[in-house]
Amino acid sequence: MEDQAVCCYRHPQRETGISCVRCERPICPECMINASVGFQCPECVRGGAQGSSSGPVPAGHPVRDARPRTIAGGALTADPRLVTKILIGLNLAVWFVALAIGDRFVNALDLVGRAYDPGAADLVGVAEGQWYRLITATFLHQEPYHIAFNMLSLWWLGGPLEAALGRARYLTLYLLAGLGGSALSYLLAAQNQPSLGASGAIFGLLGATAVLMRRLNYDMRPVIALLVLNLIFTFAWSGIAWQAHVGGLVVGTAVAYGMVHAPREKRALVQRVTCTLVLLAIVAVVWLRTVQLTG
Repeated sequence: MEDQAVCCYRHPQRETGISCVRCERPICPECMINASVGFQCPECVRGGAQGSSSGPVPAGHPVRDARPRTIAGGALTADPRLVTKILIGLNLAVWFVALAIGDRFVNALDLVGRAYDPGAADLVGVAEGQWYRLITATFLHQEPYHIAFNMLSLWWLGGPLEAALGRARYLTLYLLAGLGGSALSYLLAAQNQPSLGASGAIFGLLGATAVLMRRLNYDMRPVIALLVLNLIFTFAWSGIAWQAHVGGLVVGTAVAYGMVHAPREKRALVQRVTCTLVLLAIVAVVWLRTVQLTG
């Protein structure tokens, strides 16, 4: 007889392997709140030191901060997908503008290292001081299937991550992963090869999902299978900027690891140092490539 799946008591449709250390009810990543030891459910945290319906606080499990927090220390919010919705909205808005204006708009914002633009009758690209292309390219799409696939992936991966990390940390991870993908593409791709799309950031979310699932002791097989399939697709399909995918994956994984494995007492410091070091690495890669192209 197969074991019955254990589901979150607040979200019965979500399977989980984590339980509240006080009341021992199963909780999902959206509901779990960091405690000095393990995780607690929102009801037990609100009960505080006075105890909740499940009874008084057991010795060894003090509640130091009664405010609900995510596994990474972010505040719980009423809409755990707000940032994801905004990011999807921004990508769609830029796509509609690109459809309306055409190639002139795309050529002004896509990622290119250094190339001659006949329309501008001049050299353009990141190496020419157009640093904004490293980030604007991550919000830029042309083909309907491209933006459809990326936005579906963002909705599927982004929501649970935003709930688990909190809005600020999630947005930081997304932007750094996008920049990481752009930086590696800038470093390794041909200088006149344009690239665009949110795929680098999406791969960063995929890497972060793997880190989070490992942290919560979830079954890793589904996310590993998804990652392998995406990497096969990345390298087997022509016309894909694999550099952006790999760069986003590496950065997203590194940032997520620092966020969810940071010790509680030094959480903010470790997370800031992790993000700062990753950003400095990205800046160093961009600087190195710029020197190569202009030196």
